[in-house]
Amino acid sequence: MSIKPLLILALAIITILSSCDTKQENHIIVSDIAGYNNAISKAEPGDAIILKNGVWKDAEFIFIANGTKENPITLKAETPGKVFIEGVSSLKLGGNYLVVDGLHFKNGYSPSNAVVEFWVDENNIANHSTLTNCVIEDFNKMSRDDSDLWVLLRGRHNTLSNCYIEGKTNRGPTVRVDVAGRESINNYHQIINNHFGPRPTKGGASGETIQIGDSFTSMSPSYTMVANNLFEKCNGEVEIISSKTNFNEFRNNVFYQSEGSLVTRHGNYATINGNYFIGDGVNENYGGIRIINTGHTVTNNYFYSIIGKNFRSPLAVMNGIPKSPLNRYNQVTDLVVAYNTYINCASPWQFGVGTNINQKDVLPLSEIRSARPIRSIVANNVIYNEKGDPAPIIEHDEADGVSFKSNVINNQAVAFKSHKGVKNVNFKVKEIAPNIYIPSETLNTKAFQGFGFDEFSKDLFGNSRQNDNLVGASVTTDIKNPMILDKSKYGAKWYSNEKELKEPTTHNVTNADELKIKIDDAEDGDIIMLKMGNYNIDSSLQINKKLNITAEDNSNTTINYSGAKNTPLFELQPKGFLDLKNLAIKGTNSQFTFSSLKENMFTHFGLNVSNCVISDFDYVLKVYKESFAERITFQNTTILNCVNGLELSEETNDKGDYNTEYLTIKNCVFTNIDKNVIDYYRGGYDESTIGGNLLLTNSTFTNCGAKEENGILINTRGIINVNISENTFKNNPVKLVALLWGAKNNSHANNKISNSGEIIVEENLKLKLFY
Repeated sequence: MSIKPLLILALAIITILSSCDTKQENHIIVSDIAGYNNAISKAEPGDAIILKNGVWKDAEFIFIANGTKENPITLKAETPGKVFIEGVSSLKLGGNYLVVDGLHFKNGYSPSNAVVEFWVDENNIANHSTLTNCVIEDFNKMSRDDSDLWVLLRGRHNTLSNCYIEGKTNRGPTVRVDVAGRESINNYHQIINNHFGPRPTKGGASGETIQIGDSFTSMSPSYTMVANNLFEKCNGEVEIISSKTNFNEFRNNVFYQSEGSLVTRHGNYATINGNYFIGDGVNENYGGIRIINTGHTVTNNYFYSIIGKNFRSPLAVMNGIPKSPLNRYNQVTDLVVAYNTYINCASPWQFGVGTNINQKDVLPLSEIRSARPIRSIVANNVIYNEKGDPAPIIEHDEADGVSFKSNVINNQAVAFKSHKGVKNVNFKVKEIAPNIYIPSETLNTKAFQGFGFDEFSKDLFGNSRQNDNLVGASVTTDIKNPMILDKSKYGAKWYSNEKELKEPTTHNVTNADELKIKIDDAEDGDIIMLKMGNYNIDSSLQINKKLNITAEDNSNTTINYSGAKNTPLFELQPKGFLDLKNLAIKGTNSQFTFSSLKENMFTHFGLNVSNCVISDFDYVLKVYKESFAERITFQNTTILNCVNGLELSEETNDKGDYNTEYLTIKNCVFTNIDKNVIDYYRGGYDESTIGGNLLLTNSTFTNCGAKEENGILINTRGIINVNISENTFKNNPVKLVALLWGAKNNSHANNKISNSGEIIVEENLKLKLFY
């Protein structure tokens, strides 16, 4: 037989064999949930169920099927990004080798505990399945305390990839890996190449972006990989990622201007390698890595302009609790921190973080964090400070169990407490990309070679350390721009969170009817300009977008509100952000100037009041339970002849929640307020809830508080950060101006107090434990 026929026969055999492994896709287009359910019931390996473009409202997708590795079963959009899952909707996967591609969840919420769940029931758990190229955006429950997850991974070998996820404001992590049950341990899940967009501050605990396990499964092996993701403005709480199981890996992620840290909260033997933590040198809430428990390795990470303190410091190594229960803090042991680079970071290494021995009088012994880190090595790291730092290493408790080896610092000749194994070296750095600097010269410091250090074979940029085993995150000065903030590398291919800025439109109004109409008609960010005169309003003005309402003439423009008792002039709804300027506002002593909704505050509001005069209301501001504003500001404003001032005190479940992250009062005058001027409350003891911020400065208080039952003018119980300074308190018939929490960041200075009680600082407040 000639060679040619043999070749033809061989090609034919290869074609037949390959057709046995890979089935031609059968595309089934469906246009409603009935058609979808019918298609899924008949799905075979290789099939693709295609959702027709459009809005799928109140749709609960149950995806139970079994594909194969070579021929998965796919559920996808007819056109990626053109299938909108809205209303009360969710997706559950059960089976093997399933793929979901191209869906956009928006304008709705889940009817269950998750938007997308890799589990249907005990008999239908997803394995080897993938959610990819999808977007979940503002898909919040109607109430902040109604907890859910947006992606819940169970089973084994599942993947969340190339998705964009943004805007979660209700209780619960955005993404959670559940390891309860043998079917979900050793799961080897992958969370890769995603773009986690802004998660606004939650105002309390349980606002993580990713949580892997929980305290009760913290001894279980997970082996979850979190890699090559962009975390942008993930500000939900102090823990962006909370690792609570064993053997997880965090590689090559970028944390960009995110107010929190990557935290090994429970569990052991995490690998944290090659990540970027990018701050701005201004915001102290941007964090780095916080370490608890045993056997973690922190290598080849890069930190830029991270100036967070304590829990949010670039490297925070915590004290543990002796014989800690599962849900508290185990001692740090056998930690390796090596080959990392810190550029312009404040006090980048902090040890004994969270020590609270001085609180033993108000906390049980089971809460005292006195177990210092032991058997831990900090080696071969580089610190560079453009301006010298007097305390680059902070020991909140003695770091006698930490060995320092072959570390290099250029502290610009500013003296600091010396440590053996930390060497002063005069070197320069060069910029290779925005926010990324490396030494501009080779640092001739011999790297320490500890046990297992040969495993750290590559640097931050993937270069081999075999021949150039130098200190710091990079082994060479010849580095190209790694393009870490190129958003096209992350998330859904068809979606961008870059929004084109619109120039605001100014709407001029001359009477009350026009004002109501323009508020309804205006677009997000517009300006409503009130001409001089009186505006008589008899029902609430609903604010559900970003609006700037201002008077053209700040001395002759008045809004008179005659609405019903206990109704607000300005009703601040979800997404309602009001900037109010240059107005006089008068009530009839029974209404509120501003309030949130009593229920269904499914996302944030905001309020900024400046150059106004507010008088004759019951409450100036009433914020109801489960409502939250990131910022509430009053400045250059006079408030007088009201029953109550600013009320933010309904989060009384004592779970660490509060109603605003930043309450700022500057250059204001309060006169004849019957009860307390400010009631700002956060209940429950939790050391990792470090929010609530009151800045009260350059303001005057006269004849306020006469009818306040507790005798305190400014109530801030449980709020972590309080600054009362440069104020005048005169003739206020109260017992106390304020009762401050000395153990936290509460302070007062340069206040003038006459005939108004006093400011007392109580070092340790007794609070209810909520775990």
